[in-house]
Amino acid sequence: MKQFLNDRAPYLLVAPTVLLLLMFSIMPLFIAFFMSFTDMDLAGIANWANIEWIGLANYIEIFKDEVFIQALLNTIVYVVIGVPIVIGLSLAIAMAINFGTGKVFEWFRVVFYMPSITNVVAVAVVWGFLFNPQYGLFNFLLNTIGLPDVPWLQDPFIAKLSLIMLAVWRAVGINMIIFLAALQGIPRTYYEAAALDGASTFQQMFKITIPLLRYAIFFVTVTTLIGWIQFFEEPLIMTEGGPLNSTTSLALFIYNNGFQLSNFGYAAAGSVVLFILIITVTLIQFRLQKNENNY
Repeated sequence: MKQFLNDRAPYLLVAPTVLLLLMFSIMPLFIAFFMSFTDMDLAGIANWANIEWIGLANYIEIFKDEVFIQALLNTIVYVVIGVPIVIGLSLAIAMAINFGTGKVFEWFRVVFYMPSITNVVAVAVVWGFLFNPQYGLFNFLLNTIGLPDVPWLQDPFIAKLSLIMLAVWRAVGINMIIFLAALQGIPRTYYEAAALDGASTFQQMFKITIPLLRYAIFFVTVTTLIGWIQFFEEPLIMTEGGPLNSTTSLALFIYNNGFQLSNFGYAAAGSVVLFILIITVTLIQFRLQKNENNY
């Protein structure tokens, strides 16, 4: 009996996690995929007899939907602008903390990490005051140097940039911690040997630091891309997708159709498209990582 328990112990330990994964991740994927071929709505939830199988109609309709196309383009803008900024800032701050010698660098860890664990609703309320066109701090600072007010959340393009600014501020902290952990795993002897050979600081950065951070950069890139493709909380709370759907993301489009309009089948089709987009981007990242040279 003891040997039996010892052999089965690993399976018993992972069983709760696997069960939760199946119930709340795997099964919903299959359910959403099935729903995307139906016209499920509130009536369908109340009585399954009201659900009709409509095949690819939701997918055909969704790619004709101007709001969906706009949401897709908005998401691309968020990813193209936000992801490089987050990765670059996170790496720069992590390197400053790792190689900095002043006492102030120890406080930087807390200062930059705190936004990532702060409740997004509280953050949105505070940033809403900062973006206020009449009484906001940002416009006040611009006015003090003679610049005009900026319609932070009223202009379609500037509203996107404003949400990206907020999201970058929140996302830098967690990636900074990951980069910092990777940096502290690089032996100091590498830098000492390079310094003895006459390598400059920039040469050490691009010949030692960046190559040895390869896997950390890959991990942060993949997770950051997935997070920004699912960009949701900021546009929902700050702008509700406005003005003129200029800040509506794919995730917000799915939420509006599913939970606001109760078009569950249509929203499920959007979620399948979003899932395929995430999987495609992730596989491309893995292929690019596989093709790179090892150090």
